Amino acid sequence: MAFTEDDLLPISALQHLLYCERQCALIHIERVWEENLFTTDGRILHEKADAGEDCVRAGKRIARSVPLRSLQLGLSGVADVVEFGPDAGDVYPVEYKRGRSKRANWDRIQLCAQALALEEMLGVPVTEGALFYGKTRRREAVAFDAALRDETRRAAARLHQLVDARLTPPAHYEASRCDACSLINLCMPRLPGKTNVRKYLAAMAEIDEETA
Repeated sequence: MAFTEDDLLPISALQHLLYCERQCALIHIERVWEENLFTTDGRILHEKADAGEDCVRAGKRIARSVPLRSLQLGLSGVADVVEFGPDAGDVYPVEYKRGRSKRANWDRIQLCAQALALEEMLGVPVTEGALFYGKTRRREAVAFDAALRDETRRAAARLHQLVDARLTPPAHYEASRCDACSLINLCMPRLPGKTNVRKYLAAMAEIDEETA
């Protein structure tokens, strides 16, 4: 199935989806967002990566803030850095992340989606890329093998399914994820039975007006 331009969702939403489907729905369906220390650090790191000029280094052209689009996945976004080697098929995307390498594949799937978009746009195979982590100041090489590609396609399909349904999943508190989430005060995971945050906040505002 090929998507249209109007169907495209952000590549970055894959990381939100895989971290927490409720977080993904709050951001991409209900359009709520709140910064915390972690998101601010991440935004600053991305801004630094994007701020440099394109250049040639060690025989490679370094392109920054490269627009991406995949009608096969239904995704669009921007690659922080894409390194183009001397050969036509030498394409190497690099994604900047604030923290450390994770056991879960969230970041690798986001990077793989960038690779699949580059393949679709350029008509060349993209076999490997890298994640640069701000905490360790190191790159982690990521091979785009068949398993990771399949996982990425499934994640993109699930993202469209979630957004098309227009339903925010209920909250389930999990300390390891919720406590670090910038949306914890809006999500209210410890408050049972809350799904749609916008409706809840609107109701609370009405109560405040009535009691003022």
